[in-house]
Amino acid sequence: MDATFFFDPACPWTWRASRWLVTVAESRDLTIEWRAFSLSILNSGRIPPEFAEPMAASGRALRLVEALRAEGRGVDVGRFYTELGARTHDAGNQLSAGLVDVAVEAAGVRDAAPALDDTRWDAAVRESHELAYSSAGPDIGSPVLMVPGAERGIHGPILTEVPGLDDALTIWDSLLPLLRMPAFHEIKRGRR
Repeated sequence: MDATFFFDPACPWTWRASRWLVTVAESRDLTIEWRAFSLSILNSGRIPPEFAEPMAASGRALRLVEALRAEGRGVDVGRFYTELGARTHDAGNQLSAGLVDVAVEAAGVRDAAPALDDTRWDAAVRESHELAYSSAGPDIGSPVLMVPGAERGIHGPILTEVPGLDDALTIWDSLLPLLRMPAFHEIKRGRR
């Protein structure tokens, strides 16, 4: 079984959902395809100044994500995102260009680092973003999850914390049939 997870590395909600999915993958023989979802593209022209640096750093990281994916290096994408998320969301740091560079080194993907600043990868990031948005949108953000056999992707799941194994599997086992049901649209709680 495969799942495609579209993410923006600046989003803490997305980080928690990704750790949930990694937990599920280990128990359900799931292969994760990591793809770019850009909050900068989604919020074009509406990004407050205090988010300019993390959005720029995210854009660099997403270029690398799509460059590695194009080379069939999905495992490397997952390792890079894990290193980046640990240094930002787990450590309580704002995403920055410096942390992206450190994560590249820690993930062992230095050979692909030129993609970080190669604007030719922006088209691949936009294409990935548009695929996710058209699958799950409108009115969505990061993350987007797609699975085979489902007509559409979903935004989420949005989790307040990374669940333990039993709860992680319960969420997956409950979500999978809903994703594949054409009549299913949305379950939502207001945020507190």
